[in-house]
Amino acid sequence: MPNIFASLQIQVSPVYTVSLLSDMQASRSALKKENPLGMDAMSSEEYASQSKLLQEFTNVPSIESAWLFKTNNEDRSTAMFSSSQPDLLANNKRKYILHSHIVTHKTMPLECHWSPFPIEMTGVSVVVPSPSGSKLLVVRNGEKGSRTRLQIVNQSHVEKEIHVDWSIHGPLYTDEWFQGISWNHEETSIAYIAEQPPQPKPAFDDAGYRKEGSSEEDCNSWRGQGDWEEDWGETYSRKGRPSLFVLDIDSGEVRAARGVTKPMSAGQVVWAPPSSSGHRKLLVFVGWLEHNGFQGTARKLGIKYCSNRPCSLYAIHSPFEEEPDADNASVGGSESVSASVATNLTPSISSALFPRFSKDGKLLVFLSSKRAVDSGAHNATDSLHRIDWPSDWKAEQQLSVTDVVPVVMCPQDGCFPGLYCSSMLPDPWLSDHCTMVLTSTWRSTEVILSIDVLSGEVTRISPEDSGYSWSALAINGNNVLSVSSSPIDPPQIRYGRRASTEDHGTRAWVWDEVTSPLTAASNKIKALLSHHKLSILRVPVPNPSDELSDGGRLPFEAIFVSCEDSSQKPTVLILHGGPHSTSVSSYSKSSAFLASLGFNLLIANYRGTLGYGEEALQSLPGKVGSQDVQDCLAALDHVIKEGLVDASKVAVVGISHGGFLTTHLIGQAPERFAVAAARNPVCNLSLMIGTTDIPDWCYAVACGTQARPLASESPSPDHLQIFHQKSPIAHISKVKAPLLMLLGEADLRVPASNGLQYARALRERGGEVKTIMFPEDTHEIDIPRSDFESFLNMGVWFKKYLKQI
Repeated sequence: MPNIFASLQIQVSPVYTVSLLSDMQASRSALKKENPLGMDAMSSEEYASQSKLLQEFTNVPSIESAWLFKTNNEDRSTAMFSSSQPDLLANNKRKYILHSHIVTHKTMPLECHWSPFPIEMTGVSVVVPSPSGSKLLVVRNGEKGSRTRLQIVNQSHVEKEIHVDWSIHGPLYTDEWFQGISWNHEETSIAYIAEQPPQPKPAFDDAGYRKEGSSEEDCNSWRGQGDWEEDWGETYSRKGRPSLFVLDIDSGEVRAARGVTKPMSAGQVVWAPPSSSGHRKLLVFVGWLEHNGFQGTARKLGIKYCSNRPCSLYAIHSPFEEEPDADNASVGGSESVSASVATNLTPSISSALFPRFSKDGKLLVFLSSKRAVDSGAHNATDSLHRIDWPSDWKAEQQLSVTDVVPVVMCPQDGCFPGLYCSSMLPDPWLSDHCTMVLTSTWRSTEVILSIDVLSGEVTRISPEDSGYSWSALAINGNNVLSVSSSPIDPPQIRYGRRASTEDHGTRAWVWDEVTSPLTAASNKIKALLSHHKLSILRVPVPNPSDELSDGGRLPFEAIFVSCEDSSQKPTVLILHGGPHSTSVSSYSKSSAFLASLGFNLLIANYRGTLGYGEEALQSLPGKVGSQDVQDCLAALDHVIKEGLVDASKVAVVGISHGGFLTTHLIGQAPERFAVAAARNPVCNLSLMIGTTDIPDWCYAVACGTQARPLASESPSPDHLQIFHQKSPIAHISKVKAPLLMLLGEADLRVPASNGLQYARALRERGGEVKTIMFPEDTHEIDIPRSDFESFLNMGVWFKKYLKQI
């Protein structure tokens, strides 16, 4: 593929940053002169030493996405990678593009030829190649009211640049949930999701209120706030309504799609295949209605990490072909509707996500989180569905939905546990037009699956003989570009292809290793992790009750990263959030850093975790603070019983619900933990219910699904009592472990007031607690400097108190 970046304003940068602590001795000297942390000399030395080590991990770039393009030679393809690297000095992330030519031979090893340097994409929000790979959309989102810039780059120069004013739309959505940027088949138009223009604000001057039609604000007037509009919560602050727009490349004109009613937010748009008559061009998108508050009230509940928000697939005509009177259109069902009205394609199912048309245009396949929507669990087991797409579909035609992969309730040992997909590749299809490739959680690992959407056959195509996790990056024909890693093995790019085999008449997959500058970890990191071992442990359920389902009785797992002489080394128990999330056996900079300090890592996937079947997941709602706590202690007891760890040298850390478990454990089992750290933890559900963007979560985890009809913005005294009883703060009087509290002040999911209340109450009782507040961070605490400082303090905190034992 020719270089389509030649005319962009770019700068070439080395992959690695200059260390913030360029000289160890200078760092120590500076800390001695000025020590705002109040540390003694020994702690200062540890702080300086660990910060230099953490820099090694921080400097390694991460692969964000990739694309594969065909060439004239069937044995050669071109890969384009998008990667990022934290820039601590600028406190943001650098974004890079890097190319590689991949050459395959039937009898020779795979060859890769990389461009000599990565290209830094300064100020770029996202890039999206056209289907043929001959053009590239480059998006530079405008901030704070400035214009958004859209560039169309061909193989030699910038073909078109469009500046979109805020009066048309705001920034494009580039997150993993609402984002939908789709080129049409002719590569003449691009559909995308962007922020709708803000509602007009009331204007005032020295004479009072200025009526409608008055001129724009000037030096003698000012604008008020107007009506408050809800947003979609965590990470979507001040983003009110994702809306659908289409860019006509030739004219440079941008139009909003019409016929989408105001109470709907749009996302994940794709172009439908051209109709056989060629008269109409259709868009298919996901629509979320905003009336999903308690008792059906109008409220946008938080959507980040929440797949339980009802949504449907809708079809609408391109705004460049619609009727002129479409302004008054409303969302329709499956009945006959005007060409300018969005038509609900999936009215029979409560959730439809990630629509994908097959390459031949005959099938529309989508994921569904209907189990999450119907049960109230914020994530659950997914299902896959298919619509047979007519060659000339009309809005009055009713389309039937066929189940492809159903929800797995209780998987047999070693068998497929169900689908757990947080995303889908833009083009997930193999060359037969009916087999798609997905990345899914399979117990404690992430795997690559192939699914025949006609037969429903599911095949695990990534290797089964290791504890590595695998993720698909891009597909070209029957070749799959992927990445594999483990907690102690940094990511490695792999190139998979089908290969004939005589074994049972099946077609196996061969995965070649791709030598890549992107995944080259520093020699120091490799040396630090080379003495660690990885194992995935099966942990029996402690004292299962008769009320449990069969799936709720099955063993769960824990990922164990052990040092040499692990029984003599301290251990960190790591707990994921959710609770319906998971920790998979992939590389994590933060976990690798803790392992490099000489800690064993015990990463518990307690019941309620994704990847173990629906019955195991649904065993937890209503039992938080008890069942999940006991599972964590059972995992710890398991490695102690096996003689793998020292029971007297255990730390615990978690974020969100993992922080909930962390503060529960140090209260319910105070003798078991020497030290603890919590990142944005849930400490008091009775306080959280009135401040979080997901109050329904409080009811679901504490009261179970049976409480849904009684859920309210004004909880009853009985519910408030249950919330308090199931919260860590109910056990605060028993806490002995020193606690590091890490909080994001902009967190809308678990507002900082939750952690602050707990920290103050602990200090009031004579407990030892250190609190660090990150003013601009949301729930994840992922701004580069904040992420760096939080894990640096965690490492120093753990070392300090585990050394004292």
